[in-house]
Amino acid sequence: MDATLDDIGFLVGSDHRIGVLDTLLEGACDRDDLRAATGASSPTMGRILTDFQDRHWIERDGRQYQLTGLGTFVATRFEAFRTAMAQQRRLREVWSWLPHEIEGFSVELVTDVAVSQPGPGYPYAPVERLTEFITTTETMRGFGMALLKSGNLEPFFDRILDGLACEYIYPPAVFEGLLEWDEQLVLDAVRRDNYTVLLHDGLPLDQRCGICLFDDSVSICCYNPETGALQSLVDTESDAMQTWATTHYEALRAEARPLDDAADLRSSDSVH
Repeated sequence: MDATLDDIGFLVGSDHRIGVLDTLLEGACDRDDLRAATGASSPTMGRILTDFQDRHWIERDGRQYQLTGLGTFVATRFEAFRTAMAQQRRLREVWSWLPHEIEGFSVELVTDVAVSQPGPGYPYAPVERLTEFITTTETMRGFGMALLKSGNLEPFFDRILDGLACEYIYPPAVFEGLLEWDEQLVLDAVRRDNYTVLLHDGLPLDQRCGICLFDDSVSICCYNPETGALQSLVDTESDAMQTWATTHYEALRAEARPLDDAADLRSSDSVH
């Protein structure tokens, strides 16, 4: 085995070794404290401390053990790696639905996320999470397929009628779907100054996801294009995600057309 992989295997092959590194990263400890923190037996702890000293990861000062500079380097990098692996495990379940083809989107934008998915016997977690954002935000912008489920549409239009400042870019087919859902309610909302509807004929991934920007967060609604089912809601308060989503939104906004530009609103009135 490669020597580097051998070191990795040595470390990850024992929860007790990882526990000692984690504990010492918080500060110096004596042997009894390390045993209490990790649950290791006395012989096991002795072997770990000897192995770590041989690798120059720790040093002893009286009864206290502490990380060396090299040990701190190993511990912090390993902690970051574990965090990254935990994040990828969460993301790989929803990766197929995320907008990773869109320019500028990267894994780094969604490392600090909450993922809401339908559970066995209870498929409503993503819908309820989106409703939570809709009912608590003061501002909202978005594009794509975020607003499709009636469980979200009712609180959304209630908030519009209550004054929510909202601007949304719809694929025309999605807006037509809103009219089919409740034409009079939608048209009443459209005529309000606080609700601006824009139409875009070429939104990226318009059959797979929608993105909403709220006061302090960004939500990605992930749909299965074959079934129309809401697969998950991925949300984050990451500044980097806010910046990317805002930049992308503004670019799409510049390409979109207002609903009341030309005959859009009149044609909507004539639906049905």
